[in-house]
Amino acid sequence: MTTKQADQSWLEGFVARADGVAGTVHRVEGEILALTAAHRIPPPVVLVTAQIPRGKGMAGLAWEREKPVQTCNLQGDQTGDVRPGAKAVDAKGAVALPIKGEAGQIIGVVGVAYADDRELDQDTLTRLSHEAEAYLRQS
Repeated sequence: MTTKQADQSWLEGFVARADGVAGTVHRVEGEILALTAAHRIPPPVVLVTAQIPRGKGMAGLAWEREKPVQTCNLQGDQTGDVRPGAKAVDAKGAVALPIKGEAGQIIGVVGVAYADDRELDQDTLTRLSHEAEAYLRQS
């Protein structure tokens, strides 16, 4: 199974376990985040997020800041962290989780979107990050 096929299969299960409705996996490739899996993300958003530079949108900011970036409502976000294209996803709450490799560098960003307004507590962020880290490190 290729990485993209494996990422897609893992992502679908991860989104369900996270009680989400949509999600993405981006892996660091040089100076960009490359989309390797998308679950229930509209095709125009998939195109726009195929390659993300550091610091752009929730995934790029999670990479740059090396900490989760979340919004309780994609549609009403006023922070500037959510790019206009993300508002096309039929979801409200969302989180982008930066995933570190063995040496402590960011190796990818996993995103999950939720049907309702939601802000994840630290325990949930830690649990989701650990599961995503375990997968990305071994694949």
